[in-house]
Amino acid sequence: MTAADAPPIIFVHGTRFSAGQWSSQLAALQADFQVAAVDLPGHGARAAQPWSLDAATEIIGAAVDSLDRGPALVVGHSLGGYASLEFARRCPEQLRGLVLAGASASTRGPWATPYRWGAGLVPRIPADRLARWNDRLLRRLYPPEVVDATIRGGYAFHTLTAAWGEVLGRFDADAMRHVAAPVLILNGEKDTVFRSGEKDFVQAHPHARIELIPRARHLANFDDPAAFTDAVRRFALQLPAHA
Repeated sequence: MTAADAPPIIFVHGTRFSAGQWSSQLAALQADFQVAAVDLPGHGARAAQPWSLDAATEIIGAAVDSLDRGPALVVGHSLGGYASLEFARRCPEQLRGLVLAGASASTRGPWATPYRWGAGLVPRIPADRLARWNDRLLRRLYPPEVVDATIRGGYAFHTLTAAWGEVLGRFDADAMRHVAAPVLILNGEKDTVFRSGEKDFVQAHPHARIELIPRARHLANFDDPAAFTDAVRRFALQLPAHA
């Protein structure tokens, strides 16, 4: 694949974060690809916008159009992965490939109970206290160059209940049957919960495969930014050329 054939890449962040989650990936890939990261509704620069999957898919689609390079590779993490699955169903003509990171668990059934409980608990805790806890946790686990942009972007705790309230009960492996493009399921090796359905997800799609980031957890792009970026790069360069 030549540089002219390389797909544009759109990154979609996970729960409570913002486009800043992808600062390492954007810096590493921008020399070879047209890249962009979005803020989902209720997050980052769109903190005042009400959450909805409808709005999320429109934002992803607008980002694809803004790069003006045709269908894109969309990389979604966790909440952003499920939003990207919905985008793939609604806008197949804008999708050249899909990376699901930490988003290959069914959101139906008993496993979702702890997330419903957590989504109900978060609004009861002051947002400034949650922000301090998150800042300390990220700074303890990761170097500044990986998480500073995320910390600056702030946290969308106020959106968590609405976002997961819409996602829970909605997605399972059958959602993969609505994805027309090739799929990479890219998980942290130790992300037990969100790996729980990866085999079902990959079996539901004729052009899907699984790749694991060794020793990484749910935030695999923070745990090993280079390995995560390399997996996205390799997948992007393997995608069929756009007609």
